[in-house]
Amino acid sequence: MQTWLLESAASGALDDAVRFKDRVWNWLTDADMWANVLFSGLRILAIFILTRLIIKIVYKVIDRSMEKEVTGSRLLANSRRFSTVGGLLKNVVTVICNFIMIMLILSEFNFDLGPLLAGAGVVGLAIGFGAQSLVKDVITGFFIIFEDQFAVGDVIQTGTYKGTVEMIGLRTTRLLSFTGEVHIVPNGSIVNVTNYSLANAMAVVDVPVKIERGLENTLALIGEALKGIEERSDNIIAYPNILGIQSMSTSEFVIRIAANCQPNAREAAQRQIQSDIKQALEKQTAQEEAEAARKALEQEEQASRAAIEAELVKTAREASETAGTIPRRLIAAAQEGEEGDN
Repeated sequence: MQTWLLESAASGALDDAVRFKDRVWNWLTDADMWANVLFSGLRILAIFILTRLIIKIVYKVIDRSMEKEVTGSRLLANSRRFSTVGGLLKNVVTVICNFIMIMLILSEFNFDLGPLLAGAGVVGLAIGFGAQSLVKDVITGFFIIFEDQFAVGDVIQTGTYKGTVEMIGLRTTRLLSFTGEVHIVPNGSIVNVTNYSLANAMAVVDVPVKIERGLENTLALIGEALKGIEERSDNIIAYPNILGIQSMSTSEFVIRIAANCQPNAREAAQRQIQSDIKQALEKQTAQEEAEAARKALEQEEQASRAAIEAELVKTAREASETAGTIPRRLIAAAQEGEEGDN
């Protein structure tokens, strides 16, 4: 009995193994299945390559359109806006094309896309309610670009952050500060924005002058120092306006100078104006010191000549007095001799 059971179990296991081998062999030798796999793989590869080509073509179209708009634009702000919009359009195209590609690839694996898309819609709705800050960031980013509040390359300040805009995304804006820090600011938190790159700036310089200096001479010196500054510096648009005395005390008075300069070039223009005025003041001071030294030397020479002349006059006077005394003595001696003879 046990022998029969063992033989029947061994026979059943052998039959199962043979059937499994047959199924595997049939699966491996199924030409229709492998043809479907091959065609599906080719279709997936074609979908991927076609998606990449479409993205590159659309990128080229966007770049050429933006180049034409920038070439025809006269304003720097518009060119930056076109650059920002171009980058945003590229991001949107990339997301849409990749989403369509994923849907097509899933369809090749016989996924039912209807329930999948419906579920994605429900999930998207739930995310929309749960991630309101994300939706706020995206909507704010869209209106920042649409209203041209600022663009890539602009220098802005929002809250405590100030720097150059490196990137405007749908959710965040990236700022590079002057000291090298990179600030990632969510678009939803951008409430107030100060843009330093939309219009020309005004450079204002206050020059303190000692009260002993003459006003007219100082104004003339500053005016002479600032001649041609708009040619020496690209940051300054026109010749600065010397407004006059801004304030005054018992020790000094302050002269204010205003100059129209390029956007975001106020500090550079102020440094250029101060440098030119400082060089002119140094030059005038050196000339005054040289003139004072020359006058002092002339006075010393005059005093020395006067002393020498006085000494010569004194010597001549003494000599003349001595010469006059000797003849008088000789005459007196002769008279005394004549009286003795008599």
